[in-house]
Amino acid sequence: MVTVVDAGVAGSSLVSPKGGGMWRYILFRFFLLIPTVFIVVTVVFFLTRFTGDPITAALGGRLPPDQLQERIHQAGYDRPLIVQYIEYIGGVLRGDFGTTITDNRPVTEILLTYGTATLELVFYALIVAFAVGIPLGLVAASRRDRPSDAALRIGAVLLYATPIFFVAILLKLTFSVWLGWLPVAGRASTRTELLLQSVDPPTGIYLVDAIRLGNAAAIGDVLWHAVLPGLALGLLTAGIFLRLVRTNVIGTLGAQYVTSARSRGVSERRLLTKHAYRPALIPIVTVIGLQIALLLSGAVLTEKSFEWKGLGFMLSEYIKSRDFVAVQGIVIMIAIIVALTNFIVDIIAAIIDPRVRY
Repeated sequence: MVTVVDAGVAGSSLVSPKGGGMWRYILFRFFLLIPTVFIVVTVVFFLTRFTGDPITAALGGRLPPDQLQERIHQAGYDRPLIVQYIEYIGGVLRGDFGTTITDNRPVTEILLTYGTATLELVFYALIVAFAVGIPLGLVAASRRDRPSDAALRIGAVLLYATPIFFVAILLKLTFSVWLGWLPVAGRASTRTELLLQSVDPPTGIYLVDAIRLGNAAAIGDVLWHAVLPGLALGLLTAGIFLRLVRTNVIGTLGAQYVTSARSRGVSERRLLTKHAYRPALIPIVTVIGLQIALLLSGAVLTEKSFEWKGLGFMLSEYIKSRDFVAVQGIVIMIAIIVALTNFIVDIIAAIIDPRVRY
C-alpha cells in the first residue's frame, strides 16, 4: 500500500513506540494526559492570580474593606500562594473546582449543568463541518485548477477567517429577521423547555431528552433552534476540512496504485469515490482533536450570539463579573475535554492508519 497521507498532517503521534503493541501505545498516550492536564491547571491557576485574589477581583469596590477582608480570610486567599495552589490541586483531583464568588454555586454544578449544552452544539457543528467540507473538498480536487476549484479554495479561506460573531449576525439577519424562517436565539422554545423538564433523569442534551420523550414536535423544535448556531460554528471548521480533503485527494490521485487503476480503464469518478476518498479521510480524523479545541473556543462567541446557554455563554458572563474561580474551573474543564478528545482521536487514528506499527 502506498502512503497517501501527508506526514506533516498526520503527525508523529500516530506512530506507536518502537517495538510496542497497541496496548502499549494506548498506555503511552494515556499517561501523556497527566502532565498535560497538570500543566494546564498550573498555568490557569497562576494566571488568574496575577490580578490578586479572586474575592477582591470580583467584589472589590462593592463591599466595605472590613467585609472584604473577612471574605478573603474565610476563603483562605490570605494564605501563601503555594498553599492555595496545593489545596486547589487536591480539590481538582477530588472533582472539586471550588465555589463561584458571584452566585455561590459549586463550579462542578456549573460544569455539569452547562457542559452538555456546549457538547451538543459542538456535535451539531461537526455535522455541518463534515457535510459541507468533505463533499466540497472532493469537488475541488476533481476540478483542480479550474475556476470552481479556485472559488472553493477562496471560500474555504473566508469561512476560516471570518469572525464567528459576524457570521452569526449575517445568519440571524438573513434567516431570522428578513426571511423569518428560523428562531433568532435559544436552544428551544419555552414550551419545549418546560416539556423537557419532565424527563427523569435529564441528560441536559435537549435532542436526546426530546427523543426520550418521543415527542416529534419537541425534536423538531430543538433541531430548528440548532440550525443557525450549528451553521455559524460548523462553517468555521468546514473550510479547514475542505482544504484538507482537497490536498490529500489530489495527492492520492497521483499515487502509483491509482495510476495503475486508471491505466486499466477505471473511470475518474470511481477513482475519486472509491480509491481516493477513504485515504483522504485519515488526516481528517487526526486533526479532529485540534478542531474540537477550535470549536470549543469558538463556542464562546457562538453561544453568546445565539443565547445558547452552555459553558461558553457562562464563561463570558463570569469573565464580565471577574469571577475567576468560575473562569478557571471552566477553562480547566475545556482543556481536559480537549486533551481527552485528542487521546481518543490518536487511538482511532492508530487503528485505521496502516502506517502504525503495533
